[in-house]
Amino acid sequence: MSWALVSPLRRARIARRARVAAQPKPAITSARDWLGVLAMVVGLFMAIMDVQIVTSSLTQIQGGLSASADEISWVQTSYLIADVVMVPLSGTLSRLLSTRVLFVTAALGFTAASALCATATSLGQMIVYRAFQGFSGGAMMPLVFPVVYTKFRMPQLATLMVLISLILNLSSTLGPTIGGFLTDTFSWHWLFLVNLAPGIAVAVAVWLLIDIDKPDWSLLRYFDLHGLVLMALFLGCLQYALQEGPRWDWLSDDPILAAVVVSSIASAFFFWRVLTYHQPIVDLRAFTNRNFTLGAFYTFVVGTGMYGTTYLIPLFLAQVRGFSSLQIGVPRTQNGPAADAEHRHRAFCGGDVPDGRAH
Repeated sequence: MSWALVSPLRRARIARRARVAAQPKPAITSARDWLGVLAMVVGLFMAIMDVQIVTSSLTQIQGGLSASADEISWVQTSYLIADVVMVPLSGTLSRLLSTRVLFVTAALGFTAASALCATATSLGQMIVYRAFQGFSGGAMMPLVFPVVYTKFRMPQLATLMVLISLILNLSSTLGPTIGGFLTDTFSWHWLFLVNLAPGIAVAVAVWLLIDIDKPDWSLLRYFDLHGLVLMALFLGCLQYALQEGPRWDWLSDDPILAAVVVSSIASAFFFWRVLTYHQPIVDLRAFTNRNFTLGAFYTFVVGTGMYGTTYLIPLFLAQVRGFSSLQIGVPRTQNGPAADAEHRHRAFCGGDVPDGRAH
């Protein structure tokens, strides 16, 4: 039969079958891949939980370090500043060192920082150690997803992403509860000592089970050190101004004013640098993709509500209501899954966009 006599519908069907046959078959996911990703997810759980694990025990840490009520907030702020700087930097470092090397190094650093936090005897030491812990934890968070998308295909990918999403939500919800239990049962030092055994196990498991890329040392030649410094100044000073501004009447205080000025100038030079340098520390051109931009926006909105209230509510219950660490953690465990379920229901049923308010 001549090709010209074949109906257009049949020709399209034949062409589609040919394209499908030409596509490479996805690799079969092994138990080794599942165990490796599971180990990385445990590390992710630890890194996110440690943002919140101290919230229900800030009063006890404050007494142990002889810090004031205003100063003790830096136990969380130092972690978050370092975390914010490291998350965008992890993309460049993972290509430079490889995903496995960076994740294992970060896991070991996180474990070492946890041990140091447990030995802190002053607020200054705790701030430094928590910053080190946040810097290491920030490297682990983004590295899970490249491995997941490399190793898994549908429908396993969908199942795994739902599991990771559930773990992410539980990590912030369970943090205050676990922290309160450890503080009431033992002492606040165990907020950090609890990370030692899992941290070492995660590092060993990832080193043995995960290997998706190789180091590219050629990136070191054009590493954007200027962009890194500008990013650190921009985000660090901004975080300091937002944290200390309410206590010192914002721009009426000279250090706050200086931080705002430095952050503004550094941000201008940072955006100019990453948009003009051929190997930027952060590639902002990804935001030209509409789907990526919308996803980042909605993640920001939901994350603001989820993490903001998780910090403010335990602080209110401790300083205003006088609750114990365990009493603070239990309501968060009850309210967290309910709020998350309501947000998901509203989003999927066409309701309002989740506003992140506490329930």
